[in-house]
Amino acid sequence: MNAAEFEERFRQLSSSLSHKDNQGCVECERCLACTKCTFCRDSENLLGCHYCTRCKSCTECSHCQKSTRLIGCHHCIDSQDCMHSRYLVRCVGLSNCNYCFGCVGLRTRDFHILNEPYSRSDYFALTTELMRQLRLG
Repeated sequence: MNAAEFEERFRQLSSSLSHKDNQGCVECERCLACTKCTFCRDSENLLGCHYCTRCKSCTECSHCQKSTRLIGCHHCIDSQDCMHSRYLVRCVGLSNCNYCFGCVGLRTRDFHILNEPYSRSDYFALTTELMRQLRLG
């Protein structure tokens, strides 16, 4: 095998990944290249997700919306590159966080807005209004 043969075979293998059929999904609508998902909508390249809408490249997530590259996240909106987190809104790069809004790069934090801590009651009061104004809810 020479370099040209390697490149051609590699190109063929890579193009075979571009399948668009869902595999093992139940009741998903308008999804592409998803595997073992249930009740997802308008999503692409999900694995083991449930009730996600307009998400891409997420794994083992549920009830997320408009999010990308999440792993093990639940009830996240418009977030990306987060892991094992819940109830995030417009967050990037969080891990093991809950109830964060507009945060970036946090680890094991709860009730933060723009990376600043808030009491639980203040968090919900502020984010309820922000969700309305930003039309995210």
